[in-house]
Amino acid sequence: MQTFAKKRIEILIERALLKRLTEKLERTGVSGYSVAPVVGGRGRAGRWEADGQVGAAAGMFVVWCIVDPVRLDELLQAVFAVVAQQVGLVSVGDVEVVRPERF
Repeated sequence: MQTFAKKRIEILIERALLKRLTEKLERTGVSGYSVAPVVGGRGRAGRWEADGQVGAAAGMFVVWCIVDPVRLDELLQAVFAVVAQQVGLVSVGDVEVVRPERF
């Protein structure tokens, strides 16, 4: 089966910025994305867990999308504008898809 090269972008972000980020993705023409809660991890500030946080405003989420490589720079600039001054992590990887018209 033939596959097609695309880029997968993953963004780990605080709940408070989630809506701003997804709106930015939509405005830059991302045709689809997925969002999932993150229950814990370890970073520069040490270990953390979502369990026991006070209120629904706290928490971390991961957002991922797949885009055509020619759109990567534009998308990363838009994402960075949201996460630059906040807790967050942005990663980019190569992926192969079988239905390129969806991205």
